[in-house]
Amino acid sequence: MITDKKAKISYIELIKEDLAIFRITPENISIPEFKPGQFLTLGVIVPSDGKINRSAYSIASPPYQKKYFELVIRWMRRPVPGKRTTQIFDKKEGDNVFWIPPAGTFTINEKFESGEPDHRRMVLIGGDIGLAPFISYSQYLKYINSKREIIVLHGVEFMDELIYKKLLTELEDESLDKGKNNWNFIYRATISKPEEWVNRSWNGNKGRVDAFLTVPKGKDKSPLEDLVGEKITPENTSFYVCGWQDTIKSVIDILIPKGFVTERNKRKDTTFDI
Repeated sequence: MITDKKAKISYIELIKEDLAIFRITPENISIPEFKPGQFLTLGVIVPSDGKINRSAYSIASPPYQKKYFELVIRWMRRPVPGKRTTQIFDKKEGDNVFWIPPAGTFTINEKFESGEPDHRRMVLIGGDIGLAPFISYSQYLKYINSKREIIVLHGVEFMDELIYKKLLTELEDESLDKGKNNWNFIYRATISKPEEWVNRSWNGNKGRVDAFLTVPKGKDKSPLEDLVGEKITPENTSFYVCGWQDTIKSVIDILIPKGFVTERNKRKDTTFDI
């Protein structure tokens, strides 16, 4: 039986009219233990019938944050406004909501099933708000003093959708300051519609986020391989992908011919890379 717990919306940061960061503060209970990458089921009451309408959202805050859950939510307004996200975007700070404890298996693979630690670099590919779980990943890995190489790749249409750009840039700056032996972190973003007026000041990477993995015509290495300084292989790199379904499919289609294996299709020895 589902048991909804009470909470309040304690903070809303409107990034743009259809994109916002929400903080959900439970009432009379502390944040339970959860793993980076898990999701929170958020519920709001439907005014017409008084029933609770629920949706699941990846948690962006790290497990050690015990005051609130942070969620990144996009208002789905095309082709018609989505019922669930419209109800959430109609809420104000201080309004009541409901929540169900975190769940999900999209978590960090810290060990192989053999028990051996997984030391491979982690490439975290987020399309649009699919970046959210990787914010939790990154902060958690920093918190536990992980020595793994972590690369966050974020793709959006417009530069004002680069949520957490400041935080991720600061994490990379800290890596440069402390040295990669202490904290090894890289952040890169790309804009898929550079021709749009709102992106006129953008001077970074252009194209879809999967372009980091493809070898440009006339070259022998992908932009990601240029970035890390070596050939990307299943032996040295694992991938985590979150976002629109076409982004996930495109990344998988690029990696499988290179010998990478998805979690759904594990090798006989139970290892996988995506």
